[in-house]
Amino acid sequence: MLVAERYEKIVGLVNERGSIRVTELSELCQVTEETIRRDLDRLEQAGRLRRSHGGAVSVKDLPQQQQPEIPYAEREIAHAEEKRRIAEEAVKLVRPNDRILLDASSTAWYLASYLPDMPLTVLTNSIKVAVELSGKERIEVISTGGLLAQRSLSYVGPLAERSLDAYHVDKAFFSCKGVHLERGISEANELQARIKQKMLGMADEVVLLADASKFGVQAFTQVAELGDVDAIVTDKRVSPETLAALAERSIAVRTV
Repeated sequence: MLVAERYEKIVGLVNERGSIRVTELSELCQVTEETIRRDLDRLEQAGRLRRSHGGAVSVKDLPQQQQPEIPYAEREIAHAEEKRRIAEEAVKLVRPNDRILLDASSTAWYLASYLPDMPLTVLTNSIKVAVELSGKERIEVISTGGLLAQRSLSYVGPLAERSLDAYHVDKAFFSCKGVHLERGISEANELQARIKQKMLGMADEVVLLADASKFGVQAFTQVAELGDVDAIVTDKRVSPETLAALAERSIAVRTV
């Protein structure tokens, strides 16, 4: 069982039962109790559950305003397999000598990890993406700088936005919190929405990387209309009705 799969199983068991002990999780997941304790620590930090003496309890019934923003470590493992497939497909859109932009989404980080070491210029506001690409000698990496958003490990704010004014890219790859057929693309907060709005305006081609869980969701702040996107790469769980609606809007969709 992959680590991400074990995390999802643990959270599912905790939510199903309300609470569960370390010893039981150890048996069900077939790993040591020490491994389970480390898993619970990380899942608690991500806001997926709460530690209790000898185990964990569910947080699913907490009011929404009490639930913490999902940090990068948790986004990285949520729907990880779908995000990997989306990233592998998106890499096919990148050509040697392209100038591309990658946002601070976990899917963009997967894309960075799959990029071959070829002549490219990559502009990003993501610390994770920049570090991932640092070992690829033929890829030139430009970081925006700005205010560090600690949970997303991204640079946001006026300085990050102004730094983008100096550049123009061939393709922008980004993700979001919500994709709604009527209300467009949205983000969790205004700072993230503003820098992504800036990104979309500086690219010849805009590619949205969004797994099926994002569709039908309207997050707090609008980023763009669906018509501002040239292509979407998603997974096969997206409904036929949604795919038909996107086709009517002349948005190219790749499903993996």
